[in-house]
This record gives sequence, structure tokens and C-alpha cells, in this order.
Amino acid sequence: MLALLGACTILILLTAILTKRMTPLSALTAVPVAAALVGGFGTKTAGFMLHGIQGVAGVAGMFIFAILFFGIMTDAGMPDPIIDAILRAVGTNPARIVMGTSLLALLVHLDGSGAVTFLITIPVMLPLYQRLNMDRRVLACAASMAAGVNFLPWTGPMIRASASLHIPAATIFDPLIPVQLAGLIFVFATAWWLGRSEARRLGLDASILPAGLHHRAMNPEQLALRRPSRFWPNLLLTLAIVAGMTAFKLEPVGVFMLGVVLALQINYPALEMQRARIDAHAQAALMMAGILFAAGAFTGIMKESGMLDAMAKSAVGLTPPGAGKHLPFALGLVSMPLSVLFDPDSFYFGILPVISQAAAKFGVAPVQMAQAAMVGMHTTGFPVSPLTPAPFLLVGLVGIEFREHQKFTIPFLLAASILMTLVCVLLGLFPL
Repeated sequence: MLALLGACTILILLTAILTKRMTPLSALTAVPVAAALVGGFGTKTAGFMLHGIQGVAGVAGMFIFAILFFGIMTDAGMPDPIIDAILRAVGTNPARIVMGTSLLALLVHLDGSGAVTFLITIPVMLPLYQRLNMDRRVLACAASMAAGVNFLPWTGPMIRASASLHIPAATIFDPLIPVQLAGLIFVFATAWWLGRSEARRLGLDASILPAGLHHRAMNPEQLALRRPSRFWPNLLLTLAIVAGMTAFKLEPVGVFMLGVVLALQINYPALEMQRARIDAHAQAALMMAGILFAAGAFTGIMKESGMLDAMAKSAVGLTPPGAGKHLPFALGLVSMPLSVLFDPDSFYFGILPVISQAAAKFGVAPVQMAQAAMVGMHTTGFPVSPLTPAPFLLVGLVGIEFREHQKFTIPFLLAASILMTLVCVLLGLFPL
């Protein structure tokens, strides 16, 4: 009975989100509450919700302050000298231009937002591609690869996996650092190959282009917020935050809270300016935090009611003997294509807890299932998924059809995902 009720809950949740009949926040809250009431849990439902919310409080806090911190850094212009240096370095060499595109997208995606990555990277690099008549699909592909392989602890997929399985993001991420490095090597090697291919196709090596090509225009509002004299303090603060979480294993929410305070004091000491910067980024921060709290309530109900365990036991009965230990490897191989079928909320909050619970019956740790999802599910998969808005922004900025982007880019993203899965096997993260 509980397994059937849980399966129906997941199905209704996926349908509500994928058909856009309900927002993820509404679906993650209303659907499990209704299921718990139907299951006869009554007033216990509120306690289930609170238990789940407590489990994701740290993750939600980290996400809120991470968005605020990187938003303030961007407003202050901390990335600007790096962007300008990249533009000067790439010159007019197609191989350098494509590699520079990937590097710029990788650095901008430090804030974890695919939309912001494309909004900054594409307008900066597109004039170079247009002037040299380079294939704009290469531009979209290079930016997509770099953003897709960048699954840092504060990025959306990592936050969702951490919240849904109640595992600290650092526990998921730290073993994946060499895996991500392997993925980045693939990204830049592929970017170099794509650039060389474009050079041969167009007969270009180092054409002389008109002066002013690398000039980046900013509106008066952006210029008013820039603090070029604070570049080094801002850069050192950013590096200290990253080092604190990765090298010293400090609690991310505390690190980012302190980082936001220092960033505001360094760049905008006036109280009104601080309020304005927080207001400017609060909507994005609170929207995602609300979804995370709703997801915590959902997983709390599913787990405490016994529905999750019942579904896992049913799944175990359907799994062939001896196949259970291979579930992380199998999920890693298909995680990127699954991005085209599931949006991030429905997969990480609806599907991942069930398959992780089932895998646990075979002795597979939930963290391994989370890591398997990380190598493709809305990491390398999000730039070509029709279920997220960022790819449509990307193709709109580049000026190509979405299907052209998918046809050109999917093979490279899939190859990156499979490579990282194999590296996980070589490192012993996934049993084979």
C-alpha cells in the first residue's frame, strides 16, 4: 500500500512539474501533503515536514548567501580584469578564441548560474566569431561544455542532490575534484580541436582585425557599481572562501555569510548601497531557497511516512541479482541523457531519493548515487535540456536554432559525461 501510494505521489509530482500545471514550490509542498493525508498520517504530516526542512536548512542557507556573494562580486567588477585579459590573450587565433570562450564561461559560472554565464560570455565573445565568420554553434558548444562540467558545491544540481539525500555538499563534491579536473581537460582539449577545425575550414590563423574589437560596453548603472580599485581584495576574498570550503572543510553557510558581510563592507560601505545590492539579488536567492525548503518537506514526508522505504524494497525485488552494485555506474552513463527527460527538481527531489534508497539495499552508499548524478544530470546535460530556460537564452543570444545546438553539442557533452563516469570507476568511486 505504501509503495503504491509513494509511486503515485512521485508520478503526480512529475506530471505537475513537467506539464507546468504547478510550480516546483507548489508541487513539492501540496502533492506529498495530500499523499500523507490520504495515507492516514493526519497531524503527523507537519512533523514529517519539519524533520525534512531541518535537514536542508544548511544547504538553503548556503545557497542564499552564495548567490548574494557572487552577485556582489559581479556588481563590483571583480571578473572584469580577468575577462579583459582573456580577450587580449585570444587575439584572432580561432583555437585560442574557442579555448578562451570555455575559460570565460568556466570562470563566470563560479556563481552557479547558467543564465548569467551565457548572458556574460556570449555577448563578449560573439563579435570575434562574427568577424572571423566562425561557426556560432562552436561558440554555444564551448560555453556549454565549460558550464556543464562545473559542478561546484554551490551549483544547482549539487545543492539539490545534497538537499534530497541529506548529505553535505562537500561530502559529495570533494571526491569528485579529480573527476572534474579530468572533465575540464576534456573541455579544453575539445575546444582546441574545435578551434583548429574552424581555422582549417576558414583558412584563418592570425588575421588582422580592426581596432576596438575587444571593447566591452557597459551601461551607466553598471559603471556606477564597479569598484576597480578593490579587485585584489575581492579576488583574495573569493579565493579564501573557496579554500575555506574545500581545503579546510569549513561549514559553507558560515563561510558565505561572512563572505557577504565582508564583500559589502569592502565594496559598498554605505548602508543604502548595501540594502540595494541585497535587494538586487534577493529574488533569485529566495526563490531557490523556497524550493529547497519545499523539497525538504517532500523528502521528510516520503521518508518518515515509510513510502520511500517501501518503494525502495519494491525496486529491489525488480532488480536482477548482482546488478545492484552497478547502479552508480549505470546512472552515470545515462545521467546526461536523462536531463532531456526530467527537469532538475523532478529528478533530484523525486527520482534520486527512490533509486538511492533502492541502491542502499545492495550496499551502495547514497553518496555514490549522488556523485553518479553529478557527472551528467543537469550538469553536462543542462545546456541542451528543453526543460530549463538557460539553453533557450543561450541559443537566442548566439542566434541559432535550438535543434541545431542540440545536434552539434550533445555528442561532446555526452562524451564528457561518459569520460567522467569512467574516471569515477578508475578512482574506485563507483564499483564495477
